[in-house]
Amino acid sequence: MTILDATKKNLTAKGLEMLLNLSARVSDDDLIKLTYFAEKITKDESVKKVIVNAREQIKQSHPWVELGKRTIKEVAPSYRRLIVNFFVNSISLSVSKRREIEKKEGFFPPFQIVISPSMRCNLHCQGCYAWQYKKEDDLPLEVIDRVITEGKELGIYFYTISGGEPFHRKDLMKIYKKHNDVVFHIYTNGTLLDQACIQELVELGNVIPLISIEGSKQETDNRRGKGIYEIVMKTMDNLRESGVPFGFSITHTSLNTRTVTSDEFIDMLIKKGAIVGWFFQYIPIGGNPDLSLIPNVKDRDLRRRAVLRWRNEKPIVVYDFWNDGPLVKGCIAGGRYLHIISNGDVEPCVFVHFAVDNIKLKSLKEILTSPFFKAIQRRQPYLDGDEKKPNYLRPCMIIDHPEVLRELIQETGAHATCKDAEKILVGKLAAGLNKRAKEWKEISDPIWKNAKEYQKYH
Repeated sequence: MTILDATKKNLTAKGLEMLLNLSARVSDDDLIKLTYFAEKITKDESVKKVIVNAREQIKQSHPWVELGKRTIKEVAPSYRRLIVNFFVNSISLSVSKRREIEKKEGFFPPFQIVISPSMRCNLHCQGCYAWQYKKEDDLPLEVIDRVITEGKELGIYFYTISGGEPFHRKDLMKIYKKHNDVVFHIYTNGTLLDQACIQELVELGNVIPLISIEGSKQETDNRRGKGIYEIVMKTMDNLRESGVPFGFSITHTSLNTRTVTSDEFIDMLIKKGAIVGWFFQYIPIGGNPDLSLIPNVKDRDLRRRAVLRWRNEKPIVVYDFWNDGPLVKGCIAGGRYLHIISNGDVEPCVFVHFAVDNIKLKSLKEILTSPFFKAIQRRQPYLDGDEKKPNYLRPCMIIDHPEVLRELIQETGAHATCKDAEKILVGKLAAGLNKRAKEWKEISDPIWKNAKEYQKYH
């Protein structure tokens, strides 16, 4: 980064900090004026579109406006850093930097990177995607530091920390502190977030925990262990009271559909203080893979419709890892995001347990431009043999186009990164995934072709 770039970054950050200090007190009209200011200092056209869209949402009193005001008002003052990191570093300046790299070097770096520093965990959740990884491997701190340093040079300022249980590793606080100009999203079961740990997060101001919950008390305890629901509820209370913004993470299975797609459930999480949430779908890749735990296609569609409606009605930002393919135009694995596991192997996706390269042996740039990742990118967005245009509601190479994953593994010689990963490619699991993919195609194709909210993506 040049001196001029650094100066621009600092001035923009200071300007946003000043606006944040005001925005909790000003009217909607004043917020609209601030969007015009933000639009003037932004050069990237895609970012300008986001700002214009935000202005329209303010004019229409969208629930996210309430969410933004509440977040700015209630978070600890140190967390203004996270907001600045996200809007200035991760979006405004980052997009321009990544476009420059695309022009010079022929590839567009991802918006985020997922790192699992350890696969150790104090819980044994049924069907956990990470169950089969080796628990004795931990990614060295110096490797994590190098990855983030290289990532920032590529314009990547958003890092998701997963596992295993990330808060097992106390030394990661050094990483969060050193790289205080980036945003860290941490997927956690919430049981190790005691008051001492929460106070460290308050001091850092750039870490947002995403706490796993499975629905009701019974549904959560059945999958995660007796008493976990109450611990999660208490952890959420402690985070809110301490001014630490947090979100939720849900694995949708065939057992919890009615709860996790209900207004009562999302309203409870909003009341607890959650500002963001992610829905994931059970994939039969962890311990004792069970096809019966996959939500049926009608329940997947119910989740899709619930998330779309909540975006217009609720003061919370909710995403769906599979049904939100239209937002990102298909699959983002192997280029627009990646997953570095605890032994250093680099997977194209958290749920694709295969790799060719190891981050201990290669740079981040080398892996992003590797033959394995390029092979994946060439196929995106995925098409069936009888299709001319993709259906972005079927973005995934595991559950929507399972033949793509099998072809890629055969073509590239990628090795399994955990025990029994190959089972998903053959036999009963493969047949079951083929069946579900066909069923979802029959339901989603008419939705994709006819639904008004998706017409702009055709």
